[in-house]
Amino acid sequence: MRRRTILTALTLLGGVSLAGCGDTEPAAPTSTDTLRYVSIGSPATASNDPHGGLGNESDAVRFALLYDVLTGQGPDGRTQPRLAESWQPDATLTKWRFTVRRNATFSDGRPVRAADVLYSLRRIERKAAENYGRLAGFDMNASRALDEHTVEIVSRQPFAEVPRALESMTFIVPEGSDDFSSPVPGSGPFTLASNDAQTAVLERRDGWWGAAPSLRRIEVRAVADPQARAQAVLSGQADVAASVAPATAKQAEGRDDVSLTRRPAVTMYPFVMRTDRKPFDDPRVREAIKLAADRPALVQSVFLGYGQPADDVLAPADPSAPTGLTPRVRDVARAKQLLAEAGHPDGLKLTLHTTTSYPGMDTAATLFAGQLAEAGITAEVKLEPPDTYFTTIWAQKDFYTGYFGGIPFFDVARVALLSGSPTNETAWKRPAFDAALNAALAQPDEAARNAALGRLQQEVRDEGGYVVWGTGDGLDLTRKGVEGLPTGPGFSRLFIDQVRIAG
Repeated sequence: MRRRTILTALTLLGGVSLAGCGDTEPAAPTSTDTLRYVSIGSPATASNDPHGGLGNESDAVRFALLYDVLTGQGPDGRTQPRLAESWQPDATLTKWRFTVRRNATFSDGRPVRAADVLYSLRRIERKAAENYGRLAGFDMNASRALDEHTVEIVSRQPFAEVPRALESMTFIVPEGSDDFSSPVPGSGPFTLASNDAQTAVLERRDGWWGAAPSLRRIEVRAVADPQARAQAVLSGQADVAASVAPATAKQAEGRDDVSLTRRPAVTMYPFVMRTDRKPFDDPRVREAIKLAADRPALVQSVFLGYGQPADDVLAPADPSAPTGLTPRVRDVARAKQLLAEAGHPDGLKLTLHTTTSYPGMDTAATLFAGQLAEAGITAEVKLEPPDTYFTTIWAQKDFYTGYFGGIPFFDVARVALLSGSPTNETAWKRPAFDAALNAALAQPDEAARNAALGRLQQEVRDEGGYVVWGTGDGLDLTRKGVEGLPTGPGFSRLFIDQVRIAG
């Protein structure tokens, strides 16, 4: 989930205004079968279409409750069955047969068929311009339903990671569904009772094929400001506040009425440089900027101990992350030397764009600007409106603060590193890299595949346009008694159907 649109102040359901985080004692819980979940989102960019662009995490949470997905992510980060109970590739790794659960039904009682899966995947592919080519590696026209419960999915090249590539975002709807102005039947564990741009109320669906949720009702509310999300829990208006600020987490650690759930190493705010525009088209300038970063200081100031320094590797928690690298340490003298060699003996003047979409993005940019100044680089930090940041700044400006949320490296590469990637934000266009990535993904042996992908990660780390200075933990604040909140990487955080509230 890279794209988010946020407002800076919201009013929650019922007209209760949420101010900044404080020490208000939470009200007594009203129920153990209703979860009030406050997520990142803005009513201005709310969506009801699970196959288009997902500007709000709150929308994605709602979709994960309403609509099943083919595969999911287990607690260990490995792919596990979901709506698809099994899969098998052919010898070429270009045709994969997925078997749909025979006991899966939509909320109106109709069985989930292979035709529904095929229709949904084709619709996702058709809306590629909105969803950043979510299924760009597949040929859905060549894919087909073999029978009522078997669908054959065709990839454009040999692809050993197909089950993982279909994790979490392949929301399945009934064949023919195209109007989402009102709810369509879903095969997920909940149904929609009511919905507006800010708040969705979902009711448990009896007869779902999976483990029955203990919760009868889940209310998902979109709240942009992280302090307001935290205050909702502290004041008793919510049970869970997703992605709160590290400062709030520090305060919460000293209380016995709330708890903190940590999702380790899932947040990165890389500084992004476009390699096709001056001065970043010179690899010496890019290296100088990387060497100017004081990574431990950034991690301590931005994540307050809930994280660790990083080494410009885009997916450090991925099985394909390269090992044995010489750590990149700060070297201001070498940075100045590189700038002089690149024709900038008197330094550089740059504009570094940032926003407040996620806690600490603005802090990171301000601190980094100070570090760059010591290397002779004057970086003007420009704070951009969060509600338009990912439509007017991200993947468009020369130098800005980005966001990654713990997705696999091959998914990062598909979206942002292939020559034809829909959002190639650093203009990383290397035909040899493209060919090597396709060859790696065609490797059936997992260890050999990860080693090949690791070499590509290292190439981007050494020569690319990303300053990945640290990884932070995802921090969710809950009231006492909330249990079972997801702690895995990537999109696993969206699947909250098994959360429970102790009596």
